[in-house]
Amino acid sequence: MLKLPGVLGLAIAVLSIPEVSANGLLPQAVPEAVGMSSERLQRLDAALRAEVERGRLPGAVVAIARRGKLVHFQAYGRRDPASTEPMPQNGIFAIASMTKPLVGAAILMLQEEGKLSLNDPVERHLPELGQRRVAVMTDAVAAGEAPAESVPARRPITLLDLARPTSGITYGGRGTTGVHKMFPISSNWAGENLTSAEFIKRLAAAPLLFQPGTTWDYSLSIDVLGLVVEKVSGKPLGAFLDERLFRPLGMTDTRFVVPAEDAGRLARAFPNDPDTGKPQTVPDRSMPVKFQCGGGCLASTAADYIRFAQMLLDGGVLDGTRILGRKSIELMTANHMTPDIDNRIALTDVNGAGYGFGVTVAVRPSAGGGAGIMGSPGDFYWNGAYGTLWWADPQEHLAVVFMAQTPGDQRREYRRLVNSLVYQAVVD
Repeated sequence: MLKLPGVLGLAIAVLSIPEVSANGLLPQAVPEAVGMSSERLQRLDAALRAEVERGRLPGAVVAIARRGKLVHFQAYGRRDPASTEPMPQNGIFAIASMTKPLVGAAILMLQEEGKLSLNDPVERHLPELGQRRVAVMTDAVAAGEAPAESVPARRPITLLDLARPTSGITYGGRGTTGVHKMFPISSNWAGENLTSAEFIKRLAAAPLLFQPGTTWDYSLSIDVLGLVVEKVSGKPLGAFLDERLFRPLGMTDTRFVVPAEDAGRLARAFPNDPDTGKPQTVPDRSMPVKFQCGGGCLASTAADYIRFAQMLLDGGVLDGTRILGRKSIELMTANHMTPDIDNRIALTDVNGAGYGFGVTVAVRPSAGGGAGIMGSPGDFYWNGAYGTLWWADPQEHLAVVFMAQTPGDQRREYRRLVNSLVYQAVVD
């Protein structure tokens, strides 16, 4: 049995990792065996325990893998702040937009089978989204009035536009213009309130906010990609992901609806933001959705998601099971932003300033990109609005998953905190 370093107590549950795990954990190693410091990793434990004790962090789970070995796997705080139950290592979290890279992998699987191409116009698979028009942004539209004028899109939306995302589609909740008001406010809202047919009908009726391929704008684009997966594969998105990604990778707790027997592991947020006092919520992933939204409706665990991240780092294979070809991984994690695209990623994630974008993941193009976030050229990530985060650094062969339900602005602070305390523990 390997005992990973940590601090005992209610605020942090430190559990040992068996040599051979029945629950699909990555192979483990002491940090020093893969160039990390046990002593320095304790700083991460101390910092997160302090956040729990301050009442800012209800609970969290952190998984860190270096050179393919799990070196840190800890649970902190409480699963539900309304109880005294400690956070279990297999706590289940609503991962919001961390759903997106999983859909990106599915699209690349179908491309590898010759069933679609990232260059395909979306109407090849979803005819309702063809013949798009782009709103003319007048002062009245900017002030919230419905657009009265539109012009034809200069070219079709491609699957790469959806994956990048530069489709011209937007999130209704990310602005107050008359165009924003025509779109569903979020992936989660759409999944809970609209069928897939109703969702596509809403998007087809709305003019685009930008010309396709011109502007990076956070959007419902990956929800559309999920429906492309369904159309091309002939299966519900969850069934395709389970068959082709989750089960082959041993991601046993990743799904759109958490079954009743596992609902007791769902992590909960504070009812009020600890900084502002305003009410906050995280969706209950034990409840069914109307459609399985590819932009944000999955639940998962730290142990599951780090297996996905490790597969990407290992060129598409894990434990001898190949999920994607090496060149598909290179395509997914390349920067597909071009100089003529207006990159607005920092408006969505201030920590992403300087990043480009690949196929559903943000990509650091150079050593300077990252707004003070440590890393390496080529590292990639995409986090979740409810407080979950992950990244992978191919140069350091490092994968990190942080699971928490902190939907307020402190989630951005935790990305900086976890980032710095992980990298300071890399010593070789």
